[in-house]
Amino acid sequence: MIPKYRKQFNQEFSEEKYRKLKDILKEKGGVEPGFRISESPIILSKEFETQLINASESIISQINALPAETLRKAIPENCRVPNDTDRPHFFTIDFGVCRSENGEIEPQLIELQAFPSLYAFQKTFEDAFCEVYPFLSEIRNPMPHETFKSLLKELIVGDENPENVILLEIFPEKQKTAIDFALTEKLLGIKTVCLTKVKKVGKKLYYENNGKLTEIKRIYNRVIFDELDRIPNLNTEFDFREEVDVKWITHPNWFFKISKYLLPLLQHQFVPKSYFLHEFPQHENLEDFVLKPLFSFAGSGVNLNPTKEITEAIEDKENYILQRKVSYEPIFEDINGEFSKAEIRLLYIWRENDERPILLENLGRMTKAAMVNVDFNKKDAIWIGSSNAFFAEG
Repeated sequence: MIPKYRKQFNQEFSEEKYRKLKDILKEKGGVEPGFRISESPIILSKEFETQLINASESIISQINALPAETLRKAIPENCRVPNDTDRPHFFTIDFGVCRSENGEIEPQLIELQAFPSLYAFQKTFEDAFCEVYPFLSEIRNPMPHETFKSLLKELIVGDENPENVILLEIFPEKQKTAIDFALTEKLLGIKTVCLTKVKKVGKKLYYENNGKLTEIKRIYNRVIFDELDRIPNLNTEFDFREEVDVKWITHPNWFFKISKYLLPLLQHQFVPKSYFLHEFPQHENLEDFVLKPLFSFAGSGVNLNPTKEITEAIEDKENYILQRKVSYEPIFEDINGEFSKAEIRLLYIWRENDERPILLENLGRMTKAAMVNVDFNKKDAIWIGSSNAFFAEG
């Protein structure tokens, strides 16, 4: 979309530079990313960035206007966690890079979450791109490093000693996002702890820190709560639904409250029409919609071509939505003259006393497949996988 920068990147690109990009990430994180790294950044216009942010601001205003009870209804009864908060600490929102009916390139909302994404990794990724391709520095995210670090530290660590703050995950070493955990540890001075290692005494939680039992006062939560039931033979001392003396960053209830559950309630030119499955009107054509489970992660359970037989066989229809299909536009040219599609996630933090969240960074994903998930790509494809978006004057 910005021919000058795309042309320069493609001219400068080499396999050697791609290896260097990945080596920098491995060196800084101490582990290799568990997901594919795209060879290319996503380069878009400042005008597109303005559209992204304006759409997000409208959606944030609509969420702020919703009654608390509407949001509470999103939480399944068996997943309610005590001591909820008035705000989520994180807000992430995904847009596809699409083409409108009048031929314009525009964002279209895909989904939104109040769940932390790869905040530490994406800042490092942006740095790595700029290190390997210095010209990208002139169009990078203008937020200074120290500001980024201090905002994230204020949110996650707060006034506590970092040793009393943990990043909580289930079997973190097996997660594809382990590199983000490692970078978060370096950035904030906190430890990553597996849920199975958390010890409970009364209402207090502890973990073993260098051989010493240490109290946990704040949890940077990376556990997808509703996935715990699907892990066989999981032995833990601590159940999320128990009342404990700990501060959640962010509270697990928000995973449900800001989710695909909200899509039928939102209105904007960049928000595709969505319906709960049990409320899908007869006048709409099923072929124009994508079927999505309300609470799934990384695209699991999504059906791009639902049929009446499939939808009628679903018993818990209130836990699914139908979202109008959008057309991802392949506009990111690779070195072979082929084109990739992309999706951009805006990464916000939301401090408890703030009316609105603060945009910190972005996350990009590139694909040549029908879904923006690298598992669906051909093995020899390029310009696919995790990326970072840069915005330039056109």
